[in-house]
Amino acid sequence: MTDSQLIREIKEGNVECYAELIRRYEKKIIAFVSHMLRQAHLEHLAEDISQETFYKAYKNLHSFRDVEATFSTWLYTIARNTVLSELRKSRNSDVYLEDTTSVPTVSHERLPEQQLLQTEREVLVRQAINSLPEKQRSALILREYEQMDYNEIASILDLSVSSVKSLLFRARQSIRTELEGYMGDPRLEEAEGMNKR
Repeated sequence: MTDSQLIREIKEGNVECYAELIRRYEKKIIAFVSHMLRQAHLEHLAEDISQETFYKAYKNLHSFRDVEATFSTWLYTIARNTVLSELRKSRNSDVYLEDTTSVPTVSHERLPEQQLLQTEREVLVRQAINSLPEKQRSALILREYEQMDYNEIASILDLSVSSVKSLLFRARQSIRTELEGYMGDPRLEEAEGMNKR
């Protein structure tokens, strides 16, 4: 069954169908919420916030119209708003992609040079992403890590597609500027989150 068919069933009273929607999206929503919470050291709340997201979605399912957005887009919007609300409550106004202070505990002598470069590259890019304004960070996470298209991101962030493209352009420019000193190595330009899509 498609998401739309499941939602139709739920609206007609077959509430057990909601378990299937949770099964389809639970891991993705937990991963997305964790990305937004980690540097604020609130990642332990990821499962609770994800459950709250699914609860809110269920309570408001009657207002969902699949002609306006896909269920997944609607769900990510609820997740993002729930995270931002929690961060405001916790007085952590910044949303970060990942804790970049952690370094692999494996001895550097044992790591191949390529793996060391990859690890360093990821840390540098994530630090740059962490410094972006919230909407730029959210857009980049949704595009690069959740592989969403511009229309879906626009719906989640409540922006036009052109605004999303502009946000992504500015985010990537900021990252390039911040990493300018490291860009002599062409391999760094292939860093995670730097795709030109």
